[in-house]
Amino acid sequence: MNTMTESAVKRFTDSIQPTFKEGVLDENSRREALENLEKMDFPTTRVEAWKYTRVTKISKKEFSIQPGSVNSIDAFKIKNLDSHVLVFINGFFSASLSSFTTEEGIEIAPLKEAKGIAGNTVPVSNEDIFTALNTAYATDGIAVKIASGKQLSKPVEVIYIQSGDTAIANIRNVIIAEKSSAGQIILGHYSQDAKNCFSNCITEVVVEANAHLTINKIQYESEANYQIATEQVKQDKDSTFTINTITLNGELVRNNLNIDVLGQNCNTHLNGAYLTKGKQHVDNHTTVDHTVANCESNELYKGVMDDDSTAVFNGKVFVRKDAQKINAFQSNGNVLLSGNATVNSKPELEIYADDVKCSHGSTTGQLDEDAVFYLRARGLSEKNARKLLVSAFIADVLDTIESEEVRAHIDNMLLERFGWEF
Repeated sequence: MNTMTESAVKRFTDSIQPTFKEGVLDENSRREALENLEKMDFPTTRVEAWKYTRVTKISKKEFSIQPGSVNSIDAFKIKNLDSHVLVFINGFFSASLSSFTTEEGIEIAPLKEAKGIAGNTVPVSNEDIFTALNTAYATDGIAVKIASGKQLSKPVEVIYIQSGDTAIANIRNVIIAEKSSAGQIILGHYSQDAKNCFSNCITEVVVEANAHLTINKIQYESEANYQIATEQVKQDKDSTFTINTITLNGELVRNNLNIDVLGQNCNTHLNGAYLTKGKQHVDNHTTVDHTVANCESNELYKGVMDDDSTAVFNGKVFVRKDAQKINAFQSNGNVLLSGNATVNSKPELEIYADDVKCSHGSTTGQLDEDAVFYLRARGLSEKNARKLLVSAFIADVLDTIESEEVRAHIDNMLLERFGWEF
């Protein structure tokens, strides 16, 4: 390791260590992560997985673990939604703002208070400094365990709020859906009076045989904040897993979604919408690893970029040698509203089986000017014509969200941030 990189990592951890009181993971995992950090570099654009995403805005800052203060969650709670609510401020659980009850056979708790649920199944490699940082310095997160044959009577709504200046929140979530269970989880990331804050979130997900789990993830922190989020998912036979990722704000947002399909007859659905303006940078990296036969995965990501914003999409599907009769479909579409906006799209298939149906595609362009002219000829202003076309473009991703309340919540944020009505 060169001296410059070593000092950058050391400076980064030295600013965190004095404010770190107690971790949520076991000491062996933390010790291993700390040892790995001593040998790690921050990724540069020479690393393929980070080719289009610079993390110097994060690595050069000195963050600290600090409590935050929020008086109300009215601005973040999904209206008219009956849900179990858990609130975390700067990575710390807020009991006073949370409201959830017990259900028979279902455990819902902060990870620190969970019984028999541990978060240490994500491997810490020498190539992923952010996983190591999370493992070493995670303060809390959610633990949800749905017992075999049980179904959540209402969604679990998790509200993460960033507050203050240069605060870092290392959040660790564990979600387990046991055999033949079902549930919906909503992960909402927001900020209030926050600047230069960094949220580093890992969610470990286990979907056992014949279980059905949906996660709706909403990212709406301010343009002055950063977030790196990783979902590590394991699917067993006959299960269905769906994740909808909606990214609307944040100066730098990176989503790492890794799904290991370990049993036959699985269905996997990945949907994402990212809408950016200003100098935002949003990067979605997805991996679906089909290790066995007779499974299907569908991936649909769409982005709309304006001003000087940038987006990255890198989706990779593996089909292993013995994974015959796989249907895997991947689509990424992008619209640039400005001549200065950019997108880097790279859908990939790596197939080692011969009896499969797999496809991938990527499109990038501007709004159809003929369509804009058509709508203007029928009485719409140019601004409203463009809004309507953007709405139509992104709607098939938003329509995958089954909850009317969640969809209305997202629509309200789109109106607030972009002036777009969906």
